[in-house]
Amino acid sequence: MEKSAEVLAEVRNVEVTLRGRRILEQIDLVIHRGEIVTLIGPNGAGKSTLVRVLLGLMEPDEGTVWLRPGLRIGYMPQKLTIDPVLPLTVRRFLTLAKRCEESRLHQVLDRVGVAYLLDTPIQHASGGELQRILLARALLRDPDLLVLDEPVQGVDITGQLELYRLIGEIREQLDCGILLVSHDLHLVMATTDRVLCLNRHLCCSGAPEDVSSDPAYLALFGAVPGLAPYTHRHDHHHGPGGGILPEREHNTRGNDDG
Repeated sequence: MEKSAEVLAEVRNVEVTLRGRRILEQIDLVIHRGEIVTLIGPNGAGKSTLVRVLLGLMEPDEGTVWLRPGLRIGYMPQKLTIDPVLPLTVRRFLTLAKRCEESRLHQVLDRVGVAYLLDTPIQHASGGELQRILLARALLRDPDLLVLDEPVQGVDITGQLELYRLIGEIREQLDCGILLVSHDLHLVMATTDRVLCLNRHLCCSGAPEDVSSDPAYLALFGAVPGLAPYTHRHDHHHGPGGGILPEREHNTRGNDDG
């Protein structure tokens, strides 16, 4: 896909200090329309803090944040805790903040492969299904920029690969920019255009195959013996238990990864 040069968001020289501890130091980040940028780093590296700064939920101590005027952002949080006794269907969950036409709900849920869950209690959704519901909620904003904070958390390996494939399809279909926070570069390599490795400061950045061999990246994560960059040729779809769905069943109920 030929990417537009349109800049959607830009962070320059951002620094954040909390309770006397430097969390972010001189961070630069630019996101263009039509590209997927992945932010990786160990726990405590400042990834979620940088996301909050970008979303305007936290003011940096130094530096600037610029968003394209009128920019629509769809945000998928790292986790969501729902009271198990709360009577909340997927339909109700998706329309809590804003009413939505029935056709739009079906369109977005169908895009992420869980339209069959529309009137199901959200507590009954599996880990993979819940992540797709959260992604659908972000897509309901018709975003120019999707911010996905650990979108495969709590999902098994098969489901993770399915979700990353879906995220790549969404980029192609919507031509939106995507900022993806992850802890595992190897799983997202096939989808990501650019990687920023963060450990309070920017350790290294570039194409995923370059970052994976950068000394700064290897110092943080180490080399994984025998692990090659992942490339996935996907000619089937998985059901809730991880098994391969027959083509007819996939066409009628979506491609949940469970």
